[in-house]
Amino acid sequence: MSWTRPADLRAQVQRLWERGELLRASVTETIEWPLRLTLKAPAAADLAERFEAVRDWVQALAATPQVRIEWRERTHRVQGRQRLPAAVWVDSLEAALAFVGKTRQVEHYRRLWQWTGTAQPALLPWLTRRPLQALELADRWERLLAVVAWLQAHPRPGLHLRQVDLPGVDSKFIEAHRGVLAEWLDLALPPEAIDAAATGVAQFTRRYGFLDKPIRIRFRLLDPSLPSLPGCRDLPDITLDAASFAALALPVERVFITENETNFLAFPPMPRALVLFGAGYGWEALAGAAWLHRCVLHYWGDIDTHGFAILDQLRGHFPQAASFLMDRETLLAHRPLWGEEPQPARHDLPRLTPEEAALYDDLRLDRIRPGLRLEQERVGFGWLMERLGPSSR
Repeated sequence: MSWTRPADLRAQVQRLWERGELLRASVTETIEWPLRLTLKAPAAADLAERFEAVRDWVQALAATPQVRIEWRERTHRVQGRQRLPAAVWVDSLEAALAFVGKTRQVEHYRRLWQWTGTAQPALLPWLTRRPLQALELADRWERLLAVVAWLQAHPRPGLHLRQVDLPGVDSKFIEAHRGVLAEWLDLALPPEAIDAAATGVAQFTRRYGFLDKPIRIRFRLLDPSLPSLPGCRDLPDITLDAASFAALALPVERVFITENETNFLAFPPMPRALVLFGAGYGWEALAGAAWLHRCVLHYWGDIDTHGFAILDQLRGHFPQAASFLMDRETLLAHRPLWGEEPQPARHDLPRLTPEEAALYDDLRLDRIRPGLRLEQERVGFGWLMERLGPSSR
């Protein structure tokens, strides 16, 4: 039997709650009352074949609180005149809330609405769109509003998050709530206080004019004759912020980029060369170094689809970049060390050379072996030295 039970009626109202519609209706006229609920009632044949079940169903529905039943009399040839539910209504928001036990939550939401309407009326559309999230944030509401007010008073402050001095607010609080604060600030701040080009949670600081943590670039000089930092000997491992790296004036001709720290540390000496550890910073950080564009760049990544995708991205900033040890010969020479790539890329990569593109197609189309991968640290050191040639020492 698929007749509507009291639990089904409650589930219909519960869905209105879960979609935020009951909360919205508590501050705006988004639901027209009374609200008719969906009712699937017994058919005429059920009165004859399942009369006891129909009678129990009617009694259960009649005992359901917070709903109003519209009745209809039906005369059955066997059972005679019967009074059956024809429609079920919820007459008011208060009845709907009581039905699903959410009266207290709506009281909290209305207080948030009134509070926000006084302090930051520009945020009311957000409360309408995300009422359930507003309830989740209720215990932090005052502090979140304080951050918005602070930025209104100090647009594009040019400070670190740590320097926002508000009761109960520290940099961790702001970082933990960047998503909601970004939505609020976009509503509450004037356009000139927002860097529209900076999008996503990761660019929160840039979007609203805070100082960001400097991107740090790690590199090793491969030639002991190159000028280095005072006190450094041999081939130092150096880390600089991106601005300082861009300002270097080294007589470097070749730059190797590797994604693997072991390869970075073990890379052999080379005249007029250095090696970069590409540990996750965007290529934009390197693109700001004008001197780097004059160098011969070699990118050494994994021989898998994502390795070639990273190479393709690098060429968006450095068209002259060449792949290094990412060729078919290297792949086939290390067959016993092959691994598996969990989620291969499948999209086209327009910046690959014909040879690279042919190998990439073989990988993404599983022509050699499904999910084939050769990680860069598995390439033999002797193979590396041979490819570097006599210039390596």
